[in-house]
Amino acid sequence: MENTIVELKFSLDTFYFLVSGILVMWMAAGFAMLEAGLVRSKNTSEILTKNIALYSIACTMFLLVGYNIMYVGNTVGGVIPSFGSLIGEQAADANHSLESDFFFQVVFVATAMSIVSGAVAERMKLWAFLAFSVVLTGFIYPIEGYWIWGNGFLKDKGFVDFAGSAIVHGAGAAAALAGVILLGARKGKYGKNGEVYPIPGSNLPLATLGTFILWMGWFGFNGGSQLLISDKENATAVGQILLNTNAAAAMGAVSALFVCKILWGKADLTMLLNGALAGLVVITADPLSPSPLMACLLGLLGGALVIFSIVAFDKMKIDDPVGAISVHGVCGALGIMLVPLSNSDADVVTQLIGLVSIVGFVFVSSLIVWGILKKTVGIRVSEEEELNGMDQHDCGVEAYPEFVSVRSN
Repeated sequence: MENTIVELKFSLDTFYFLVSGILVMWMAAGFAMLEAGLVRSKNTSEILTKNIALYSIACTMFLLVGYNIMYVGNTVGGVIPSFGSLIGEQAADANHSLESDFFFQVVFVATAMSIVSGAVAERMKLWAFLAFSVVLTGFIYPIEGYWIWGNGFLKDKGFVDFAGSAIVHGAGAAAALAGVILLGARKGKYGKNGEVYPIPGSNLPLATLGTFILWMGWFGFNGGSQLLISDKENATAVGQILLNTNAAAAMGAVSALFVCKILWGKADLTMLLNGALAGLVVITADPLSPSPLMACLLGLLGGALVIFSIVAFDKMKIDDPVGAISVHGVCGALGIMLVPLSNSDADVVTQLIGLVSIVGFVFVSSLIVWGILKKTVGIRVSEEEELNGMDQHDCGVEAYPEFVSVRSN
């Protein structure tokens, strides 16, 4: 009888892990739709190509080396992980199957890389981007992931990042920022005297759909990070996590709506979308400890901060077409630093050490990789190629062919 109960718990937790992973995988579609809606029509096929290719590369690299680096054969409390291959062997006392654990973790890696895609959109060479994705998903992400989720030195210090505000979102934003700095802004985005010229996206209905898909996928992202659901305590915790996740996203959107009205007298849809995502990123650092009211407060702060962050980056001439660095980086940092408000196991100093360690490592290592790519194959398309659009240059397939003038042979 006892063995039967153990097997049922193992099966239920494995199934929950798999379903949560499927929801997170669905976030890849959300990123693709959001980014496709926020870039110009001449760059749509290229951004979609990036998203499906990066997901495929992430899955392959994490299977071949990344998972092993992050989880297998590592020293507890260490800094340098092992560098093996494949996913290791099933532990005898595991609560769920090793394969389900890999599947859940691999979709997180793809999420981190998806953040980079939107920030460097409309002017980066496709193959340089894909080359970088090999390094980030196979090596950079697993190393910093080991520090906390693989029982490395940040876990040993007591750093808290429940579902990846720093490990996933902060890391993706740091890699994106490094790329954007070396890449430069899109042509026509900024004037000589500091003017900022908006470049509207091509399809806001698509961007809105992408945001709702991400919102839905986040329930797997945060809920699945509880890891277990087969007993009363864990099942209750999952319910709390989903409630708080939804509350923070909703208040993030509401907050952004009112900030836009106060600042500009209008409801800016793109800012509203980013407000919802900002709330989700903030609560991801610890979606279990806060009360529902605290979750609303966290969402409110994230939804407001993301607007001021996007404006500030534009003033610094850091061109981020989708606001990814602000949503995932700035708001990820906010979430990490606010964890001690509701979680007595966390302290401000340790949270700051963890945040600086992760973001600093990813930024510097990414800057090196981007720099090597820039010096060798180049990372930016020519001015003419940028003017004609990435679809024509990289893909040869227009996303909206009816909008393109017929060319004579």
